[in-house]
Amino acid sequence: MPEKCRVVVCGFDPMLVKAYVAANARACWWHVPDELYNEFNMKPGMKVKGRLVKVYSGKTGEEQPPPSEPFEFQSDVEADESDVVFREPDTNTQAAVPSEPFEWECSKESGLVVVLPSEVIKRHKLTEFHFLELIIDRIDGIEVYPGQMKISKKWWPDDKLKLSYTLDYIG
Repeated sequence: MPEKCRVVVCGFDPMLVKAYVAANARACWWHVPDELYNEFNMKPGMKVKGRLVKVYSGKTGEEQPPPSEPFEFQSDVEADESDVVFREPDTNTQAAVPSEPFEWECSKESGLVVVLPSEVIKRHKLTEFHFLELIIDRIDGIEVYPGQMKISKKWWPDDKLKLSYTLDYIG
């Protein structure tokens, strides 16, 4: 079974992140828990597979709502106020979010750093002022802790999720 961890997102200033995401370059990343790094002899380019459970905002310290669009435009007519169709958030989707699967690659320089793909950064509007709660299922195809669920020692504490200084995502 997997290892559950809560890690801080590392990265650059949000203005640089915007440019790096546009260029599909490394903009944000997180560090593998030390136990996994040592046990799996992590190397550059290894694949880490698992599930994204929660995203926390460093601005509020609260869980960030799942990405969703609050409205949609009718495409076959000219857009004005009457063409906007508002819809309530889908509560079924929100309940299903705690299992967004991922397969992300370690950086080319180190097996300690797992790079967040540009589409994930854009979808969740991530900056270096966010935290991720993850379940790591496999590393390079090898199951992590078969038969048991382990909570990582690398668990960002609840009382330190709210940061004194943050910058917003720039899309």
